[in-house]
Amino acid sequence: MASSAVDFARSNQQRFLNELKDLLRIPSVSTLEEHKPDIQKAAEYVSKELRRIGMENVEVIPTKGHPLIYADWLHAAGKPTVLCYAHYDVQPAEPLDEWHTPPFEPTERNNNIYARGAVDDKGQLWMEVKALEALMQSGGGKLPINVKVIFEGEEEVGGEAIAEYLRKQKAKLEADFALVCDTELFAPDIPTLCVGLRGLVYTEIEARGAKTDLHSGVYGGAAPNPLFALVEIISKLKDAKGKVLIPGFYKNVKAPSKDELKAWKRLPFNEEHYRKTEVGSKVLTGEPGYSVLYRTWARPTLEVHGMPGGFTAAGAKTVIPAKASAKVSMRLVPNQDADDILKRYTAFVKKLTPKGIDLKITVQSKGPACVVGTDNRYIKAATEALHDTFKKETVFIRSGGSIPIVTDFQDVLKIPSVMMGFGLPDDNLHAPNEKFHIPNFYRGIETICRFFEKLG
Repeated sequence: MASSAVDFARSNQQRFLNELKDLLRIPSVSTLEEHKPDIQKAAEYVSKELRRIGMENVEVIPTKGHPLIYADWLHAAGKPTVLCYAHYDVQPAEPLDEWHTPPFEPTERNNNIYARGAVDDKGQLWMEVKALEALMQSGGGKLPINVKVIFEGEEEVGGEAIAEYLRKQKAKLEADFALVCDTELFAPDIPTLCVGLRGLVYTEIEARGAKTDLHSGVYGGAAPNPLFALVEIISKLKDAKGKVLIPGFYKNVKAPSKDELKAWKRLPFNEEHYRKTEVGSKVLTGEPGYSVLYRTWARPTLEVHGMPGGFTAAGAKTVIPAKASAKVSMRLVPNQDADDILKRYTAFVKKLTPKGIDLKITVQSKGPACVVGTDNRYIKAATEALHDTFKKETVFIRSGGSIPIVTDFQDVLKIPSVMMGFGLPDDNLHAPNEKFHIPNFYRGIETICRFFEKLG
């Protein structure tokens, strides 16, 4: 039985898509200062629409960084309250020459919409807004449950403003659960709820040797080399098999339950296909004795992202750099304490530092892992709503990534999150030719309608 909210959504699909295209045309790149006006424009576009569909107390909240958007509708007495979360900022579009069509001119091809931000996260933000519109329209201006909306414009640059706002405005944001639409389906046509995320400790190690860059012929053999020092340190953080060697690193690691592992085994996952099409490498690496899904979802890791320093232009220049740095991060799993891991890592790095080198470690971001219990009424209702839309059983997965806000919802507001996303593994978020499968955009809207109706 199609509810009238779903009917309304179906008869307005084309309009919804056209509105999304307008939002996608705004290059709201949060990392680049020159896009500040675009960020503002995107926030205005979204807040104007929230007002138009009947949400109340809509505000664009200025912060030290990019604005937050708040709105609510709180007239469903005795019904639960949801906090809807998404983000309207996007990653930079570079490298531009790898896009088949311009990143900020949304283009339809093979039932996909191609644009930067299509799936991460404007398309999914718009699903939430359009579901609210459909529910309002079919409910005669009423919603089946109480709704608070908090959208941010800094997710791609660390989300500091929302983290601070959450702590200051606990009462204002009080809710029973959060709906987070910023994840993906495990595979096409498989309804998916993400129930776990890895934590993160992201650091930069700066090494200094001599007071200035030196000539390697004249000083080589006498002056310390910071790049070499970093190579030496980093090579000792992990062994050849991928095991992290920081003392006590694995001390509190909590293994997934037997049921969870069994469920992962049933997922349609082909390691060879994943190696070839998603990773594109000759072999897959990582700790032996664990499957790929186990390694990426439930084992901690340590990676190096870049090592700026010394001479990197074309040609030769014989220099011993005065300083060099390395960006190193660790993904954490449940029960690992981010502060504890940072302490152990810092102590180990200092201990490995060769003589003649001064070392400074700065922390770019840090947060714990989180696993959401699946035995609450919100996850149950979401599972049923997904079943109504897809006519299939929902799978529970974890993600190797981190969504710090989910941890904040859990720790600060004390609420569980329903992570219900409709992206696909090959949607190229953060890469050229990002896309959103248009049928999934519509399915998302319908599923959120059904989800809120069930709770109402």
